[in-house]
Amino acid sequence: MSAREVKSRIRHKVWSLLEERKVLGFPFRAFGRIPNFRGSERAANLLCSSEEFRLAGVVKVNPDSPQREVRRRCIEEGKTLIMPTPRLRRGFLLIDPKKVDDASKASSIGGAFRIGELVHPRSLPRIDLLVFGSVAVAPDGARIGKGEGYAELEYAILRRFGKVSDETPIFTTVHPLQIVGKIPLEEFDVSLDAYFTPELRFDAHGRKSRPPGVIWGLLPEEKLGETPLLQELAAEDGIRVGRARP
Repeated sequence: MSAREVKSRIRHKVWSLLEERKVLGFPFRAFGRIPNFRGSERAANLLCSSEEFRLAGVVKVNPDSPQREVRRRCIEEGKTLIMPTPRLRRGFLLIDPKKVDDASKASSIGGAFRIGELVHPRSLPRIDLLVFGSVAVAPDGARIGKGEGYAELEYAILRRFGKVSDETPIFTTVHPLQIVGKIPLEEFDVSLDAYFTPELRFDAHGRKSRPPGVIWGLLPEEKLGETPLLQELAAEDGIRVGRARP
């Protein structure tokens, strides 16, 4: 069985388990999502009590529901928030906390679009902490998202422009039922430094996986075709949409 097939099985098993155990928050559905879970705010607050968060001036957080409290805390505590737009179709949003009157509203996707500024990744500030959404995590730091690969692409793009490094900490928040024994790592995968449940912090004990940039040969043609930012970067590297890639 391929790594992709193993990941798919784990993903569907976790989604099923969360629904069966009735531990989901609004919208009370798991399949096809970074699942919102009961206790997500407590997990977020535990993450935000970490020294890494306290010291961070710029934090990039995914736009999914279970990490909304992390986004709110960033704004409330005066940190610059970087949020990727859904499916990276419009790149990255920068939310300046000094321009925000209501951190709760600004932490939503709609609020971030109203208040934030679309910024090309080359013009973003250097990022001190990355927060990913996850469907499943393993003790060695491996993680699985929804299966679309956007967290990995976001990291690869930020790495290309020098906004993150091997040492930039990467966190996530999950329900305990999202912790599994082992997840296979592929060449493009980005692993975690720590994950937070509503009660505990778990530090990863595996080898870090930090790809140095976009791996064009592994990028599906349709994803390249539907993402303007990737098309721009591909053009810089002499790769054209619809042509064979090296």
